[in-house]
Amino acid sequence: MQIRRSGERGYADHGWLQSFHTFSFANYYDPEHMGFRALRVINDDRVAPARGFGKHPHQNMEIVTYMLDGAIEHKDSMGNGSVIRPGEVQRMSAGTGVFHSEFNASKADVAHLLQIWIVPDKSGYEPSYEQKAFSREERSGRLRLVASRDGREGSVTVHQDVSVLAGLFGQGDEARYELAAGRHAWVHVARGRVELNGTALEAGDAAAIGPGGAVELRGGEAGEVLVFDLA
Repeated sequence: MQIRRSGERGYADHGWLQSFHTFSFANYYDPEHMGFRALRVINDDRVAPARGFGKHPHQNMEIVTYMLDGAIEHKDSMGNGSVIRPGEVQRMSAGTGVFHSEFNASKADVAHLLQIWIVPDKSGYEPSYEQKAFSREERSGRLRLVASRDGREGSVTVHQDVSVLAGLFGQGDEARYELAAGRHAWVHVARGRVELNGTALEAGDAAAIGPGGAVELRGGEAGEVLVFDLA
């Protein structure tokens, strides 16, 4: 298991946007951290009230948004318009090309989200969009599948051989996730504290686990975790 601590991440302060970059992104470049398997980006973003990302393009990327606090209004060139709230997961397949914008309409509350990019298994998909909610109850004390290649168990569908699981872990909560042969895991602590395979992790910390390993989580202080199971 290889640990990447929160303080090792890239950071950008745009005034209206505070963003931590787990992997190289925009002006943050680290050749040792260009992604993990098909996982290309995890940006830990805080968007100021009444601000947001203006309309901009993407191509050939699976873009997953996981909300932590506040809300973000989404609009795109496919005609979709929605509000993403905590516990909700949005998947936008940029495919051959899409424009979108994200805006924090609140006048008082910061919107806190994880923006995740996954490289698709091939280029040229038709752009598409999906959004689903996962209650606290179905994520509490366990890892709940929220994104997968086949959309099983009510998860959103991504064009890649990846399973994304989310869980909430308080004191006394425990969960174990076995990796199949040849599979890798990236574990990201979104907030709070947890213990992973006997190592204490805090918000923003992450760990890579190689083939043949397992993800053993033990609750600490209001821990919220994402696990990426990758080929």
